[in-house]
Amino acid sequence: MTVATTSFLIFAASQVGTPGPANMVLLGTGARYGFRAALPFVAGVVLGKQLIVWPVGFGLMQIAEQAPFVFSALKYASAGYVCWLAWKIANLRLSRDGAGGSVPGFWAGLIVHPLNPKAWAMIIAGFTGFVAAGTSSLDATFTIALCLFICQVVLHPIWTFAGDRIAHAVEGRPAEKYLMWTLAGLTVASVLFVLFGGGTHQ
Repeated sequence: MTVATTSFLIFAASQVGTPGPANMVLLGTGARYGFRAALPFVAGVVLGKQLIVWPVGFGLMQIAEQAPFVFSALKYASAGYVCWLAWKIANLRLSRDGAGGSVPGFWAGLIVHPLNPKAWAMIIAGFTGFVAAGTSSLDATFTIALCLFICQVVLHPIWTFAGDRIAHAVEGRPAEKYLMWTLAGLTVASVLFVLFGGGTHQ
């Protein structure tokens, strides 16, 4: 066995299923627009991680060793992007009458993970911790990509649906604005933890 597939699946599920920038954005999107309307965005988020897995598997890590500032720049650029999403979430209200702007679609979701430092850390940890030396790049990358895809297809919609259900409980009530600010705060907190609290070293 060139890739510890079962162990990596457990690791991937624990990472994909726990709070992080992407899941907080999915929770907020489901709350604002509803589960069904958010599905194209969810699909983009799921496929967006593949934009990281394949380049990393085929040599991006070697480039990063020669130019580590690239990943430092990525971390802070991603933090800025996700905090901007959090600000939008905080200022949205849950009325679904169409007055609150268009639903973020597939292309908006596609860039969430490439600008998510937790996703980069998770993928790099997968290649460095679960792939045996001498494994072909294709075998390792395909296995890591498939495991992550399975976990995301199962777990990302759950976060989005949870946001939808929470929204139904508070829509139009005084608690609504506090929910949106809480979601935004959790999004920012997850970014800060990834950047400064050890999340990128998992």
